[in-house]
Amino acid sequence: MAITRERGGVPSLPKDTWWTRMWGPFWAVPGALTIAAFLAAIVLPVLDRHASWIFPFVFPGGPDGARSVLGAIAGAMISVIGLVFSITMVLLQLASSQFTPRILTDFVSSRTVQVTLGLFLGAFVFSLTILRDVRGANEEIEAWVPQGSVTVAYILVLACVVSFLAFINHITQMIQVSLVVKRIGTRTVRMAEHLYPGLEEDQALSAGPTWSPQADDTHVDVLVRGHGHIQAIGYEELVDLSKQTGSVIVLERPIGGYVVEGQRLARAWRADEENDVESLVSGIQGAIRLGPERSLTQDLEFGLRQLMDICDRALSPGTNDPTTAIQVINELHRIFRELVTRTPPSPYIADDDGEVRVVHQPPRVEQMLRRVVEEAIHYGTDSVRVPRRLRGMLDDLAEHALPRHRGSIESIRERFLPDVEGEAIDEKEREAIAEDADG
Repeated sequence: MAITRERGGVPSLPKDTWWTRMWGPFWAVPGALTIAAFLAAIVLPVLDRHASWIFPFVFPGGPDGARSVLGAIAGAMISVIGLVFSITMVLLQLASSQFTPRILTDFVSSRTVQVTLGLFLGAFVFSLTILRDVRGANEEIEAWVPQGSVTVAYILVLACVVSFLAFINHITQMIQVSLVVKRIGTRTVRMAEHLYPGLEEDQALSAGPTWSPQADDTHVDVLVRGHGHIQAIGYEELVDLSKQTGSVIVLERPIGGYVVEGQRLARAWRADEENDVESLVSGIQGAIRLGPERSLTQDLEFGLRQLMDICDRALSPGTNDPTTAIQVINELHRIFRELVTRTPPSPYIADDDGEVRVVHQPPRVEQMLRRVVEEAIHYGTDSVRVPRRLRGMLDDLAEHALPRHRGSIESIRERFLPDVEGEAIDEKEREAIAEDADG
């Protein structure tokens, strides 16, 4: 009789495409805005000559006035670019020392910072490029000023002022620990909504025959090319590749795991001998993206790692900031409250016909919760508030969790936060737990 287990479909995770990767680096948006400004500075003077009616509000000055305006804009923009860059570097250093180096990617990927830098660079390049088209009168040529282009340069200055104000407001929020913790928690909850199928009463996983390799099954080992953390897995690509080759692909490393050159990354079982083995191996390697550091693109545990780094640093003797640690635990409570009320993902990914195609290692709620509580109680044992807040979190999770999670939650509580035998929590302690939950 075949063993049946819960099987899931392809996880509805954010797709890691070439388009999203292209806009990932810090320089992508500023570079695109700078190139756009340069191209606009080439095209607009031509429109000024042949279709001046397009610009109803134009610069009324002559060549000297235009040169003065454009020169002032270019000089001011390059000065403010240095200021913006310096503020950004100080912000990164402050975030790294106060919170954790693991959140620097969030600061660098801020679109507000990128757009601000891009607008200032674009205004600088635009003004210099337009400046070469301003011509004074002499014996051979007539004076000409691209008045519409100069007006556009002035409009760019106004846009830069608005973006600079938004930039200042943004960085003041980025260094507030409560907002940093909330932002990481929100992204982690969104990832959980993508990875976990849904509430148990809304969506149940289909059951069907499980899969395990047989004694006579052949397999192909897929080795790592390069090294780094597994940042993203193309599950749809792997399912399609499995159907084309008649194989079952078993991923032997979880998302976020670190792998080195030559290490076994996956194993393809029951691959048809008629298929090109090299193309199969290349396809699996291409569907798994490596990077120098972990990313929240698909890595749910990385969000927890970022929060715990902030918590650990807050509880260190050099910092001694239990209030920040309580804020982190509050956000962890929010995340695990979402996780324990959802159906966990199945390690068996089936196709539309119900046949298992990919076997992976999804994050387990019990394992993540145990790591978080163990680490927090290790660094926060000497604190009065931290163990109390952790106990309040586990009590609430045990009360609202799905039946499948309650036993593990109780086990974690008994191991790391044992109650005094025969002693109940009195009303004052309940009030203290509620007060800690409020931060």
